[in-house]
Amino acid sequence: MLNSISKLFFIYARKSVFTGKGESIENQIEMCIAYIRSKFPDVKDPDIVIYKDEGFSAKNTDRPEFQKMLIDLKARKPDYVVCYRLDRISRNVSDFSSLIEDLNEREVSFICIKEEFDTSKPMGKAMMYIASVFAQLERETLAERVRDNMLMLARTGRWLGGTPPTGFTSTKTQDVIMDGKIRTSFRLKEIPDEIAVVSLMYDKFFETHSLNAVSKFLIKQGIKSRNDKFYSLIAIKQILQNPVYCAADKDAMDFFVEKNSDVCFEEKDCNPKLGLLAYNKRDYTKKHAPRQPLEKWIIAIGKHGGLIPGERWVAVQNIIEESKPNGTKPSNMHNDYSLLSGLIYCQKCGCRMFAKTRHQSPKLFDYICQSKLRGGTALCDCQNIGGIQADDKVCEYLSSYTDVNSSIYKMLEKLKHDFKEEKVERPIDSIESQIKKYNEEMDNLVSFLAQQGSNPVLVQRVNQKMAELTQELSQLQKKRGQLLKNDNQFTDKEMQIDLLATALSGLKNHFNILSIHEKRTLIKLLVKKIVWDGKDLHIFIDNE
Repeated sequence: MLNSISKLFFIYARKSVFTGKGESIENQIEMCIAYIRSKFPDVKDPDIVIYKDEGFSAKNTDRPEFQKMLIDLKARKPDYVVCYRLDRISRNVSDFSSLIEDLNEREVSFICIKEEFDTSKPMGKAMMYIASVFAQLERETLAERVRDNMLMLARTGRWLGGTPPTGFTSTKTQDVIMDGKIRTSFRLKEIPDEIAVVSLMYDKFFETHSLNAVSKFLIKQGIKSRNDKFYSLIAIKQILQNPVYCAADKDAMDFFVEKNSDVCFEEKDCNPKLGLLAYNKRDYTKKHAPRQPLEKWIIAIGKHGGLIPGERWVAVQNIIEESKPNGTKPSNMHNDYSLLSGLIYCQKCGCRMFAKTRHQSPKLFDYICQSKLRGGTALCDCQNIGGIQADDKVCEYLSSYTDVNSSIYKMLEKLKHDFKEEKVERPIDSIESQIKKYNEEMDNLVSFLAQQGSNPVLVQRVNQKMAELTQELSQLQKKRGQLLKNDNQFTDKEMQIDLLATALSGLKNHFNILSIHEKRTLIKLLVKKIVWDGKDLHIFIDNE
């Protein structure tokens, strides 16, 4: 056996929550600890440090506990890094190679117990690199296989399911045989009324070059979606960018070829009477499934009719691309003249209100609700409020709170006092002491049993006592967890109170010399919400 004196071990475990396959994190850790104790029997618990990431893939090393371990490698200089399987660390050759080289430079050995690799030995190091190559190859092969299947499906022009786009419904056509399996085939079928609305959207956008103009037009006409709601700006933009409405002609093909999309047809296959289908538009491995760049799209000819000629559809895409914000023009919420944009709410429709300058007097502005901005009085007829008037009224109202004798100051002091008393009364120290006592008692029982031998009666009594202690210990640990959770809540509330106190101080001493953006920040720290009912402003102070 090897001597474990002064040896330090790092254990790393990882599991993705997206699959039920593989060993649990707890099992990985148990097996790593068992391996260490078998090779280093004198190792103590403090000599083993555990890092575990749950819900993270091995595609890269951007994992919180893994990154923490890398930092600790420099500070604590362990002798060994241990994991259950190689792919728990990484499936990327470059990432894995970098780690191994870093460990070698620091004279830290890497042990993988499942594959029985130990980089302290030359053969282990060589085999480790080979295994990492195969791990990455497996991942890349799987990704390639998935994409090949998607390309094959795309060439059939099948609708793969899901919510049909505006203007269509999906209908079952026939069962087809693919890869020896019977698969249900669907196609998109037009809904004439909705198709007419989509066509109107394209025409209006091509005319105005504005999503807002399209939205206002639809609202004035009383045109709603299949959910009986007015089309949002996002919904309109998604419709205008969806290739499903584009005719499968040469102009469309040339556009997607130029964008490096996978185009599953040739020029001879182009048919302007049919529409396009786009596959792999979104990355479903990420939260909210964001839209992928066009070079990742797979474009095929569908079985449905083409609505918008390719030339016109491409022109719409170019207009949308050119109208993207360049970062130089401030939005209504982040302008340089209003204090309350996005903080005032319209009582009638519940929407936020934003600043809008007057055409005849650019130095003057009003707050107008978002619904009214989009669709005029057809959506909301709430009266606008003068911007300067509203800003002055709110600032005047808040100034009354800057006095140390004001109600909000007294409330903050009372809250601070109450929190301190609650913290004093918390029994967490006593619980920690009890937990320590029970753990020591259980350790003593195990030691006593080991010394006394295997007397059945004695074993039964010890087991009974151990069960009682385990139950008590479990209850205490639950109480401790709840207290620690409450402690965090206390800390958060104390921070909020300190922020409010800071905001009040800033409002009193420095407000007049601050910039618009700084003033806006201070106000947001104090004010929870402002409601305009068409006649009066109602100001709600945070924590009041």
